[in-house]
Amino acid sequence: MSKSLHSVEYAALRQKLLAMRNAANLSQRELGRRLAVPASWVSKVETGERRMDLVEFSWFCSACGFDPAKAAREFLESTTPPFRQPKKGSGR
Repeated sequence: MSKSLHSVEYAALRQKLLAMRNAANLSQRELGRRLAVPASWVSKVETGERRMDLVEFSWFCSACGFDPAKAAREFLESTTPPFRQPKKGSGR
């Protein structure tokens, strides 16, 4: 399995985060204030320099006025390919 940070799906997630922030009419600085993080944190998440976990995704969505569960569901339904079983003999 390759690193998700470099996947097409993660690029789509970053685009979704940026779209949410823009829809909320928030600058990186203002979103950073709402999240109690530096604006550079927001920038690094949006550019893929920093990986975001599920809890941070939830905070990001909420700070932008979006329901995290709905945002995650919409993202997964639109971008995630079906789960692939590892090949036999791959040690997993």
